Amino acid sequence: MSQSSIIQNLIAFLNASPTAWHAVANMQHQLKLAGFRELSEQEYWNIQPETPYFITRNGSSLCAFVTPRHFPQRLRLLASHTDSPSFKLKPRPEIRKHHALLLGVEVYGSPLLTSWLNRDLGLAGRVIYLDREGSIRETLVRLDRFPLTIPQLAIHLDREANEKGPLLNKQEHLHVLVGLEQVCPSPISFLESLLREEIDFEELIAHDLFLFPLEEARLIGYANAFLAAYRIDSLASVHAALIALLQQPDPLHDEVKMVLFWDNEEVGSHTAQGAESPFFMQTLERILHGFSGTREDLFCLLNRSTCLSIDLAHALHPSYADKHDALHQPFLGQGIVVKHNAQQRYATHARSALPLQLMAKLRKIPLQHFVSRNDIPCGTTIGPIQASVTGMSTVDLGCGQLSMHSCRELMSCQDHLDMCELLENLLNVSEWPQVI
Repeated sequence: MSQSSIIQNLIAFLNASPTAWHAVANMQHQLKLAGFRELSEQEYWNIQPETPYFITRNGSSLCAFVTPRHFPQRLRLLASHTDSPSFKLKPRPEIRKHHALLLGVEVYGSPLLTSWLNRDLGLAGRVIYLDREGSIRETLVRLDRFPLTIPQLAIHLDREANEKGPLLNKQEHLHVLVGLEQVCPSPISFLESLLREEIDFEELIAHDLFLFPLEEARLIGYANAFLAAYRIDSLASVHAALIALLQQPDPLHDEVKMVLFWDNEEVGSHTAQGAESPFFMQTLERILHGFSGTREDLFCLLNRSTCLSIDLAHALHPSYADKHDALHQPFLGQGIVVKHNAQQRYATHARSALPLQLMAKLRKIPLQHFVSRNDIPCGTTIGPIQASVTGMSTVDLGCGQLSMHSCRELMSCQDHLDMCELLENLLNVSEWPQVI
């Protein structure tokens, strides 16, 4: 795949994936086209050597892997997450007051709240309903026919907004404006009437719906150096890992190739489909069972294996250079970022970083290093969780990014191309280096 086609493919993926469920559905489609066989967690598996498979959980987490020719001795794991900070519709969202129709939302994760103000917004997610034949169905929806918005208070009524920033109460100030109450007099709710235009159902049972910005991803800056979009964190990482697997689908001698994308990283990963769930361990144990492996084989494999936890990193903001450690300032367009933290908020250590450092040197792919200032706590990723749950050697890395957790994030196109090349080569190299 050419560099320009990789970036265009990323743009298409971002535009088609307003929620984790949409992202997983899009990946399922690509994997099926590439010959990957779908497995169900609710059925017995018949794992065969030299075969590509994929499995999903909750429709929002996905694992794809290629079994080796012989008994698995190691695992090469590329991992990231499918969710992004947003606003989730409450179960009973409709609010009618002051002649306006509004929708109530919950804050999901830690979005940069002000970035969502004054935007054209849509609703997307999954809906469960009873159809005309009495069967319970589930479907994905994307509702953008009538754009919604969260209007900001005028500066005349908030005189210090530019000096101190708008102080937003998450319960009172983030209602989504739908329209005028007299225009929506229907005896059924606005949401139900909107869904009935998309789905023919007898009864609406439940929904998981999120706001998303209607502005599409696009290249910006001189010579199209940057990509601006919603959900770059961490769908850019998901895209790079998936591209690497699809470009290198051939089985290895005795190592499993795997990509794993968890949901709910932005809210702590403590869910049935998050990084702290048994999803990965159950999947790996069932793979080994297909090779007649034992629990002892599982533990040996885990301790020989490596996980690359791929997420976005804080690139230096040109106007806020003092927010970075002076000797650890990752720049946009200057290479992949390896993330370090003495408090183990990132899982990187000298041994775990070795495979990517050697591959980057071999392929002349630039690397940068990020360490947060001692007086500014850093975030975290699925890396430490994966390492603590499995005991696997794990390294945290990612592309630099500005406006993280914003409604409109920014990254360098070259950094994404470098990440795709690095991951593809790591999946293809005959043997990952290890310290003996």
